[in-house]
Amino acid sequence: MRRLAVVLFNLGGPDSLAAVRPFLRNLFRDPAIIGAPTLIRHPLAAFIAARREKAAQANYALMGGRSPILPQTQAQATALEAALNRDLPETTARVFIAMRYWMPFTAEAARAVAEFAPDDVVLLPLYPQFSTTTTASSLKAWSEAYRGAGRVHAVCCYPDEEGLVGAYARLIAETAAKAGQGARLRLLFSAHGLPEKVVAAGDPYQRQVEATAGAIVARLDGAWDWSVCYQSRVGPLRWIGPSTESEIRRAGAEGLGVVVAPIAFVSEHVETLVELDHDYAALAAGAGCAPYLRVPAVGADQAFIAGLVRIVIQATGTGKEPVAAGTWRCPADVGKCPRRGAA
Repeated sequence: MRRLAVVLFNLGGPDSLAAVRPFLRNLFRDPAIIGAPTLIRHPLAAFIAARREKAAQANYALMGGRSPILPQTQAQATALEAALNRDLPETTARVFIAMRYWMPFTAEAARAVAEFAPDDVVLLPLYPQFSTTTTASSLKAWSEAYRGAGRVHAVCCYPDEEGLVGAYARLIAETAAKAGQGARLRLLFSAHGLPEKVVAAGDPYQRQVEATAGAIVARLDGAWDWSVCYQSRVGPLRWIGPSTESEIRRAGAEGLGVVVAPIAFVSEHVETLVELDHDYAALAAGAGCAPYLRVPAVGADQAFIAGLVRIVIQATGTGKEPVAAGTWRCPADVGKCPRRGAA
């Protein structure tokens, strides 16, 4: 039987309050996050991690002292592995997890995949929208770590994949229904932000986030008042906008409630469980924005997992070029998209 390894890429998160500082240090050491030379970047990462440790620990304390991202990714891996072995009866499929900034690290996953000795390896980021700061960084780490067998197939993005879009459309409709008939609502698609200079340099992330939002709205029933916004801004640089905070205030000023959908996050973590559920909920209350409703991340939703199965099958039928699943293709002027205009 053919042996298929699927590697799920994700950010990772601290598994204890003591792990917060080393997690942050790993994050800011990544040249995809801070582009300074190593001699500057490493001490700068240590400095930033030390300064942010207490505030970050307070946020993780609200979640029980650890990030939920690993158990949620494990649930996605379990569901995907079962679906692949069901749908591909002549294949033995195993799903592995490679976290970028905390355990299990990429090198650990690479060793486990090599021991499995697969015929094919599909690298599947749990970032639907490609960015140089997420998917590209994870793919680079994998290429440096993996020395095993198998044909390697990389998935670059899937911003309008049917399963992702269908899962979020259903979750949005279910969440909005909690407001009751007649509620005046605006749908906010909130994604993690990026500095403007990263996007200006050709990063396709913003275009792909907007593509995801547009595909979801097209799937929803009825006319929706909606906008795309960005959260989690840090540091002095100008970031892409509008910000989620400003969109919540604008909705409140217009007498609207909001339904907030975290479309760049496929599992719950600090940006959803703290930033959206605590910080922005309090902001909405102060701005007269009611109701404030938050859509859950897709997690192991059946439609989303079915979409991942389709992506894996599509990827194994290709060569070494990165696979862009769904119908969206980046325009030619988005210089850092690996699959501009590809069919």
